Amino acid sequence: MRSVDEQMRVISSGAEDVIPEKALREKLERGVPLNIKMGVDPTSPDLHLGHAVPLRKMRQFQDLGHHVTLIIGNGTALIGDPSGKNSTRPQLTSEEIEANAQTYVEQAMKILDPEKTEVVFNGDWLVPLDLKALLELCSNFTVARILERDDFSKRYKSQTPIALHEFLYPVMQAYDSVVINADVEMGGRDQLFNLLAGRELMEKRGMEPQVALTMPLLVGTDGHLKMSKSYGNYVGLTDSPKDMFGKIMSIPDELVPTYWRLASTASIDEMDAIDAAFAAGTADPYASKRELAKNICDLYHGEGAGEEAERAFDRVFKEHKLSEDVDEVALDLSVGDDGNVYVPRVLKEAGLAPSAGEGRRLIDGGGVRIDDEVLQPKAYTVAPEALEGHILRVGKRKAARIARA
Repeated sequence: MRSVDEQMRVISSGAEDVIPEKALREKLERGVPLNIKMGVDPTSPDLHLGHAVPLRKMRQFQDLGHHVTLIIGNGTALIGDPSGKNSTRPQLTSEEIEANAQTYVEQAMKILDPEKTEVVFNGDWLVPLDLKALLELCSNFTVARILERDDFSKRYKSQTPIALHEFLYPVMQAYDSVVINADVEMGGRDQLFNLLAGRELMEKRGMEPQVALTMPLLVGTDGHLKMSKSYGNYVGLTDSPKDMFGKIMSIPDELVPTYWRLASTASIDEMDAIDAAFAAGTADPYASKRELAKNICDLYHGEGAGEEAERAFDRVFKEHKLSEDVDEVALDLSVGDDGNVYVPRVLKEAGLAPSAGEGRRLIDGGGVRIDDEVLQPKAYTVAPEALEGHILRVGKRKAARIARA
């Protein structure tokens, strides 16, 4: 096992909070593997790089020789985590939770070492709690303490409804830490209150309290908002290597060091060197971004996936050659009174635009091409032979070869 100073350097790299840092150092000085906990509620079947940030940190703990306990919150998901929410989360059915949990574990194991990971389900100890045990557990927290949490406080002050069952969420998450006797609990910055609640409950139970370690929220590919499927600025862990590579190449240059730090498999020394080069103005952001994209593709799709995705990227964007694997779509190419096909309808039916109206907007913005020829604004119709057998393109990444149905 590495020295305590070396371990602290790795653990603190990219972390936002380590509370208290002194306690973590004292735990490491004992020279025995720590139990690192992270709980995840399977509220969605698909993960993105933002979800993977704390998982990457847990993998670093594993590489340092520590034990990881991944808690699948099939019990807490019945409540719905209110962290960072301005309204009550919809409660999921047991069937939805079970299906999402299976997908989550499969994706998480692309990051974690399965040999060093214990997967448990908190429904095993939360669901059987009887009324007496539940009341005893809740008695450790006051309403005033729960209302200190930022999202609850804001909703209370704005008179936005807070369902009573939502107050139970941080209590149940804290109880998870007691059950598995966690040394460190991981989470995003929005989880800090829940992590500290775990420390509080462990102390009240006469246990050595866990250390709370939070990671920053990853900014999405737009460079402004946190990564989220609802914002459309995400890189999904199940995205194809081609899409993954293209999305990484679209991030702003200033985010490249952060993505290396939070989302890649680079060593701490390599990350520090990248930070130093960007700070000194000697980095080549484009080249660094390409290496980053290959690193992330290899992580989720196996070694060599990044280089293959890079070649596909270059064929389309660097050498201006048509992609070899554009899907063919058979469509109705019936014509109107003018003898031409209405292109916005074709864009919608080919899945290249959500609606014909959006198709018109894309054409007017110069974002639609047939092969390499840009359609001019208001050029909404073309002859059917101009489409049949040709590639209809939207932006840099969407394309379909059009065939007649």
